[in-house]
Amino acid sequence: MSFEHLDSPKLKRFQRKVTLLSAAGTFLDGFDLTVIAVAMPLILSQWEITPGLQGLITSSAVIGSLIGALWLGNLTDKYGRKAMYVVDLVAFVVFAALTAFAQAPWQLILFRFLLGIGIGADYPISATLVSEFSSTKSRGKHSTSLGAMWFVGAVTAYLIGMLMLPLGASAWRYMLLVGAVFALIVFFFRVTLPESPRWLASRGREKEAEEIMLKITGQKVIIKPDAAPKQKAGALFTKSLFKRTFFVCGFWFCYAVAYYGISMYTPTILKPFTNGSQMMVYTGSLTVSVLGLLGAIVGLNLVERIGRRPLIITSFTGLSIALIILALNPHPTMAFLVILFSLAVLFANMGGGILNFVYPTELFPTSIRASASGLATGVSRIGSILGILVFPNLVAAWGNSKALWFFAVISMAGLIVSVLLAPETKGKNLEELNNELNVSPGTTLKGENHGEMA
Repeated sequence: MSFEHLDSPKLKRFQRKVTLLSAAGTFLDGFDLTVIAVAMPLILSQWEITPGLQGLITSSAVIGSLIGALWLGNLTDKYGRKAMYVVDLVAFVVFAALTAFAQAPWQLILFRFLLGIGIGADYPISATLVSEFSSTKSRGKHSTSLGAMWFVGAVTAYLIGMLMLPLGASAWRYMLLVGAVFALIVFFFRVTLPESPRWLASRGREKEAEEIMLKITGQKVIIKPDAAPKQKAGALFTKSLFKRTFFVCGFWFCYAVAYYGISMYTPTILKPFTNGSQMMVYTGSLTVSVLGLLGAIVGLNLVERIGRRPLIITSFTGLSIALIILALNPHPTMAFLVILFSLAVLFANMGGGILNFVYPTELFPTSIRASASGLATGVSRIGSILGILVFPNLVAAWGNSKALWFFAVISMAGLIVSVLLAPETKGKNLEELNNELNVSPGTTLKGENHGEMA
């Protein structure tokens, strides 16, 4: 397909720009999904909200992201990366602003739901665009940086919360409004990026793809028609692709259940140990988020050194051990909770939390790449919703420590899925990975059979 020119060192600056603007989107995802946990204690003090209504407010954006990922991920394969890449930012700006002016819980739920549609869409759009513009050697690092920026957004949400806290009862409104301001800035920069030449070529628009390649590389490139058969989203469930589909959906689901169940309720879990100090709640929660960010940074720097497969197996192993230790202690201290929660999210984000931006875009052909990423994102949102809605009920029935066994079991399931199915894709360009699907029905990547280490 003549995309070798994207491996040129001369394109590093352009590729960093694509990654930065895409990562700005995942930063917004992390900020907007986390800021509601930061704002919730203030919302509860201002409005009379039942536990069930609290769960709906907390999960409404995640529910919306399920729809956005499935719906707009598929549209991204049909109508192009750039169009959806810009449009979804409009949802961030408009609905993040509206949440700040909500006058009743149902309005907050509605606007957060609509905001979530944009959040869910941004996962497959950004991850796919970065993957298709990156060089083979740096694709993993560029893609995992999207995951790392999610956690920068989460940390920023806590910092903004601490800064806004002195504003009083309405401080939560300013916290939510900041997300709209961030999104508006990103929107103006995103419109400057070109369409993906790989997507154009997959749609038979080789001349347009050549023009973009000339513009970004400075060299005339002849792009031959894509000989690979065009596939529709239904191909994700065919015999040749189902194992990959099950893997990316499975590990991301398990990660999402454990991570969201912990992170969305960290302030609530820590509150009884802080003698009523909201600042202490935020400080402890911020510490957990910072360690989660550190885990993502560690993974970002290891993904091209040790490979995807060892990283994801290590990630789920560490997460499982931390959750088991938490579950075994029925009478924890504040320090114990902060340390173990921090270790849990550090390991979780080192692999599962960043490779969810890598594997779905590497394992599937260009014609259905965004659809595959959207499907995996959608399934992960089901896991997120499960973690958010089930945890408070388990705590009410069993207590904190016993409830954590639920997440420990889910994490161990993620470990089993990774050991059995995680392939190694390091060092292969997207066309090589696509061709491996087309050589013969039995062709697989290293590690896809019997959990072989690559």
